Amino acid sequence: MVELSLVGVRVELPSNQPIVLLKETTGERYLPIWIGAVEATAIAFALQGIETPRPMTHDLLRDILAETQVQVERILVSELKDRTFFATIEMHRDGRAAEVSSRPSDAIALAVRINAPIFASEEVLEQAGIELKDDEETEVEKFREFLDQVSPEDFEPGQ
Repeated sequence: MVELSLVGVRVELPSNQPIVLLKETTGERYLPIWIGAVEATAIAFALQGIETPRPMTHDLLRDILAETQVQVERILVSELKDRTFFATIEMHRDGRAAEVSSRPSDAIALAVRINAPIFASEEVLEQAGIELKDDEETEVEKFREFLDQVSPEDFEPGQ
């Protein structure tokens, strides 16, 4: 397993498809995952520290886990089958371990809220990870600049 850091979310043009970008913490590979607009908004809200008047689904999940004293150990992007990513939320309570299958976007939205580490299997990184060349590194810098300027409303449908 390889630990990843969350670079951020953005909308890929011209398709207007949101994407979450992860990067190896000790390497040079990036893992792009196309996600839904709702999940992109949820991740962007958490990254920007935006509190909504009522809990969003991922906030609710965070609160339920806290109330039931379940600790999330990590998020694992575990598989890539037929161009679909799969993730697992690994957790424990009172010494008992449990795993729950999840879409990576939902698992990442939760991880951002509870500061859980994100990992990917080596197989997933071999299949979908990309290494960027020097000129592509400039694109990542542009991506980071975009993240500094984007607002969660940019991910709402019809935008």
